[in-house]
Amino acid sequence: MAESRDAASDQLKHWQCSRADKNVDTLTTGWGHPIGDKLNVITAGPRGPLLMQDSVFIDEMAHFDRERIPERVVHAKGAGAFGFFEVTHDISKYCKAKLFQPVGKRTSVSVRFSTVGGESGSADTVRDPRGFACKFYTEDGNWDLTGNNTPIFFIRDPFLFPSFIHTQKRNPQTHLKDADMTWDFFSLRPETLHQLSFLYSDRGIPDGFRHMNGYGSHTFKMVNDRQEAVYCKFHFKTNQGIKNLTVEAASQLASDDPDYSIRDLYNAIATGNFPSWSFYIQVMTFQEAQVHRWNPFDVTKVWPHKEFPLIPVGQMVLNKNPINYFTDVEQMAFDPSNMPSGIEPSPDKMLQGRLFSYTDTHRHRLGSNYLQLPVNCPFKCRVANYQRDGPMCSTDNQGGAPNYYPNSFSGPETQPLALEHSLTLTNDVARYNSSNDDDYSQVTAFYLQVLNADERRRLCENLAGHLKDAQLFIQNRMLCVLNKVHPDYAAQVRALLEKHNSKCPPKAVVRTYSRHASSAERSNL
Repeated sequence: MAESRDAASDQLKHWQCSRADKNVDTLTTGWGHPIGDKLNVITAGPRGPLLMQDSVFIDEMAHFDRERIPERVVHAKGAGAFGFFEVTHDISKYCKAKLFQPVGKRTSVSVRFSTVGGESGSADTVRDPRGFACKFYTEDGNWDLTGNNTPIFFIRDPFLFPSFIHTQKRNPQTHLKDADMTWDFFSLRPETLHQLSFLYSDRGIPDGFRHMNGYGSHTFKMVNDRQEAVYCKFHFKTNQGIKNLTVEAASQLASDDPDYSIRDLYNAIATGNFPSWSFYIQVMTFQEAQVHRWNPFDVTKVWPHKEFPLIPVGQMVLNKNPINYFTDVEQMAFDPSNMPSGIEPSPDKMLQGRLFSYTDTHRHRLGSNYLQLPVNCPFKCRVANYQRDGPMCSTDNQGGAPNYYPNSFSGPETQPLALEHSLTLTNDVARYNSSNDDDYSQVTAFYLQVLNADERRRLCENLAGHLKDAQLFIQNRMLCVLNKVHPDYAAQVRALLEKHNSKCPPKAVVRTYSRHASSAERSNL
């Protein structure tokens, strides 16, 4: 049995064998002081109380009490790896970013894959979107492409994001996942239909992280060295081929190996089976964007490949596992506002909202100097600005350089060549409602043209299997929304729900009361 252990199981043995110095290390405190005894605290006699002078014990416990940082609000459970991106095709006519020039150039990358809704201890094989976040360490600073394994998202307005995430988390009173919360929101927001149909299809449970695609999802802007711009989307296509888990296999793995995806990625890299993805862009001109039949900045929609074909750019290979999970993965921080010169945001409202929220949460979770952590540091360039100090500053704090601008002492200057591409805006400032957008056509195309009959059947079974736990009025409202996609979609789900509802008694009405209600009031509830 011991001979068949995989690389992840034998990590400690491999670490021991890799050490040049085979001698046992001397135990020390965090200050480097040698420790004479790590098994017994200092007490007043063999049965007496612990003494506060035991600085070795206090050093141990004080650090232990602070080992955990707040977990991510979303994408809490994940795996990370390192590798490189290599340019295979010239796209300089679209983009001046140095990482794309010349052909053959390699750029170091770090990647974090994740589930979205679950906590850090949840199973890897749940039906959930998968995060697909990539950090490119370029000489013009880091580029963070923070995407998912889906080309679309549930909502298009960032105002709804906190509410959407709340519906995917736990009921604030019961602390349980709540189908009423989930499907109440979905049935009230039909723009979720596209992502929902993708999520409840076979691709809703990828077979690990290696066998899924990745997408920037949002619309971005690319600018060339002549300050000419186009809109673009980014795509990673897995070279391992798409593979998904059945509902039954995923359920079994959630019980037998809840860390299946993390283990699979680690072992693949450890055994030299390096996963890779081909990288593509789609391009849309500003003129095409103005007349396109859908809002090109709506992240709930795709750009049809027949109209905007995939353009090959390069390949990403992951060939190195983390040295330490906390240092290299838990502290890894991605921020979509990290864009080197040549890549800029578009008017995509969801992207615009993320430009603030990611940096804000990293400062809360990791501290104001999180960019000084090795995994986040833009090590290919020298950081020079007027930001100083803050907790856990671990650099020379830019020495004696001036911390104000402008100055007369050769402080860092601005770079005119790095100026953003200008964008002309003519509309009035207002809170524009997007509910009149077409939320159904692309979902209909996905249902009829992308999925075959068996895949449509499984989609309906998966969706009904979760929707059945919501109240009847929510089920019926969701069926009305599905009917606008296609009558067959609604009919299949309705038949499955009727079969379930005929077997189950009506849900009991649970009454609640205020903690301040009198006993008489409670008896009348």
